[in-house]
Amino acid sequence: MSSSTSSMNVEAAPASRSISILLVEDEAEVRESLQLQLEAEGFQVMQAESGSEALMLLERSPFDVLVTDVMIPDINGIELVQRTNRLPSSPVTIVITGHGSVDMAVAAMKAGAFDFLQKPFSVDVLSATVASAVRVKHLRDENLVLRRTVKGQYGLGNLVSQSEVMREVFRLVECVADSDSTVLLLGESGTGKELLAQTIHYHSPRRRGSLIPVNCGAIPETLLESELFGHEKGAFTGAVATRVGRFELASGGTIFLDEIGDLSPPLQVKLLRVLQERTFERVGGTRTYKTDARVIAATNQDLEELVATKRFREDLYYRLNVVPIVVPPLRQRSEDIPLLVEHFINLFNERQGATLSGISGEAMMLLCQYSWPGNVRELSNVIERISILKRSGTIEPADLPDKIRRPSAASGSIPPPAIPVSGIDLAATVEEFENQLIIEALERTNWVKSKAAQLLHINRTTLIEKLKKKSLAAIVAQRTNGLVNQSNPVH
Repeated sequence: MSSSTSSMNVEAAPASRSISILLVEDEAEVRESLQLQLEAEGFQVMQAESGSEALMLLERSPFDVLVTDVMIPDINGIELVQRTNRLPSSPVTIVITGHGSVDMAVAAMKAGAFDFLQKPFSVDVLSATVASAVRVKHLRDENLVLRRTVKGQYGLGNLVSQSEVMREVFRLVECVADSDSTVLLLGESGTGKELLAQTIHYHSPRRRGSLIPVNCGAIPETLLESELFGHEKGAFTGAVATRVGRFELASGGTIFLDEIGDLSPPLQVKLLRVLQERTFERVGGTRTYKTDARVIAATNQDLEELVATKRFREDLYYRLNVVPIVVPPLRQRSEDIPLLVEHFINLFNERQGATLSGISGEAMMLLCQYSWPGNVRELSNVIERISILKRSGTIEPADLPDKIRRPSAASGSIPPPAIPVSGIDLAATVEEFENQLIIEALERTNWVKSKAAQLLHINRTTLIEKLKKKSLAAIVAQRTNGLVNQSNPVH
């Protein structure tokens, strides 16, 4: 390999700084010669004569590559590699020796060395080996940054909420993350179900595996089976090559099945088999494949209602509903809105290069009064739009969309109660108002919970949980018992 080719390989590494190399060699002439060769290739080289001196330099400042002889004073090269790899920011190591053997090469590799060179070696061989080591160092650093980013982005501390209902959701997320149990996320669109699925995956033992998302409602039914399980070449028109499905890709990791309520009956049968037996066949194939993918499913539909109307298999529902987590809509946790607004202002200031300084009290009041049919996603979109159009300053009512500034009666918005001079207990007032709405919805639907939940735009399971937490179950039981005595069915 020519010297120019070696330099080209080095350029594949980050160009923002010079590559630093620590060269450990006890023979002065060899050390000087190797340093000249490496510096001619554009590297920054620092010398050390012994293992202890090398360790002192490594602890003082990071290096990208360590090139060490085996036979050096104090600490031999193999032990130096072992101790170097335990440092917080370890370089990629290359071991060189004039007394090479297969056993020594194996020992170096077991110690964690990237490569092993036997003297004498040419300038091109050394340059090419160092260039390869630099690329490995670059990939290691990229992977470390990525893992830190993922940990930060999907850490529980980044799930923004201060409401009691969401604290319960976070508690469940923490509990299920360490297990392999199937999780079913229930909630309206835009409530953050996908973010919770990501958080569960990245806090689980499977975090080194892939998280593979599939939107069952966005992919045409004719293609969804192939997406999930793959297909063999020639299985159907257009299948010009064998394709691996999402369950194979997710093996060892997690598959996130969003909008699971949209799955067709034939695919429900096939999914049930995967959950029961962990096996499947590709479309057009006969070979049985195994999958080790954890399943997290999500839906904005009431699966119990779908089961009752025979649109969703009951046995599949119970397979998916091992650990259900109900994600409440934003209108049921309005106390989170100020926290979310602050979070999105900071987020979009950074992403859009904006300098929004905050939001006025009047604008915040309008946001808290709005019903948020699109939930957290809609709030995020509103703040992002403002960051793009306004760029700087304080968010005022005039910056908000018309539907938020002037909610119509048709939208279902209800004016807030007037605040007396003495003030009000906000939590108690909100609680009382919500209780009144729940009772009114039940009364208007003849105490049929599924219909009341539809009227309130929440899941039936959410309504039932609220009835339990609010101690309204006794009132409901009393009313429904009266209806039963009048031969009225109760759901």
